[in-house]
Amino acid sequence: MVTELLKLAPTVEQAAMLAATMHACNRATNHAAEVAFEHRTANKIALQKLVYADLREEYGLSSQMAIRAIAKACEAYKRDKKIQPQFRPDGAIQYDQRILTWKGRDAVSILTLKGRIIVPVVYQGRWTDVPGTVVRGQADLILRDGEWYIAVVIDVPEPPCGGEPDSWLGVDLGVVNLATDSDGTAYCGKGVRAVRRRNLRLRAKLQALSTKSAKRLLRKRRRKEARMARDVNHCISKKLVGVAKDTGRGIKLEDLSGIRDRVTVSKAQRADLHSWAFHQLRMFIGYKAALAGVPVQLVDPRNTSRECFECGHVDKRNRPTRDDFCCTQCGHAGPADHNAARNIARRAGVMQPNAA
Repeated sequence: MVTELLKLAPTVEQAAMLAATMHACNRATNHAAEVAFEHRTANKIALQKLVYADLREEYGLSSQMAIRAIAKACEAYKRDKKIQPQFRPDGAIQYDQRILTWKGRDAVSILTLKGRIIVPVVYQGRWTDVPGTVVRGQADLILRDGEWYIAVVIDVPEPPCGGEPDSWLGVDLGVVNLATDSDGTAYCGKGVRAVRRRNLRLRAKLQALSTKSAKRLLRKRRRKEARMARDVNHCISKKLVGVAKDTGRGIKLEDLSGIRDRVTVSKAQRADLHSWAFHQLRMFIGYKAALAGVPVQLVDPRNTSRECFECGHVDKRNRPTRDDFCCTQCGHAGPADHNAARNIARRAGVMQPNAA
């Protein structure tokens, strides 16, 4: 199962209708969220009884659009019941098979406040034409930098997994080296860190200027860094899955959930830690591995960087520097990330990741 972002090409009139529908749906969702917060309920049936008629009459929504707005409000309120959810006017809105249908592969019929419109699809993605794939009914309508997209979920047939592999490829995730495998291959993150730091300085400078041209440049560059990091993670995950598939191995990764709350770093390192897209890399490895028939396991990350692969001795002094490992008991020495990746490869899995 993959999510594909397909680009739409509405006319000027159609774009205005889509924008009006999006704004109305998000205003309605804000109203539903306000009532949900007031009555302290995240139950869709209970909330529907309270707001359904208002959403239909006040915001002009169809019956199914009103139901989707209520569901969106409940999902957001469920995540944190201490705050009232707020939705942007241009926030994505959900469609299902009742209000969005496909007209072949190159057009979709979308319901708006003024009725259905048929919008051409100019970019159909990688997966829509693959034999055996099935496009699910639900989709998200997205407005990004003046362009319209729909994010659709596609069921892709996965090759059968051959069970437990005989050996594993351990992968150590980090900030300096984004990934290091147990074969000793390191995927350096130096270029990514340099771009992030340069962008951080540039953003601070432009925000201090606060001129119209500075704000325009900030808007222009706001997603550039994220696209670059995403591309790097795609390249790394593709190479790791390819190595594992070619050698008949599975992949083991550290379970780094909650690491930002557990780790304390200096002020100068905070930007690096909080911009570290390790979860995105793990998800990319997960879904690429599933499509390639490569099993993936998560392991406990505790002491993987302090444990000696040769003798199993664990000591903080085993890492005299960030890059180097030297066991104080047996003298085994080498790159610290490679040693950690080898430890990961031989550890027992603690849980299976959600590779979707």
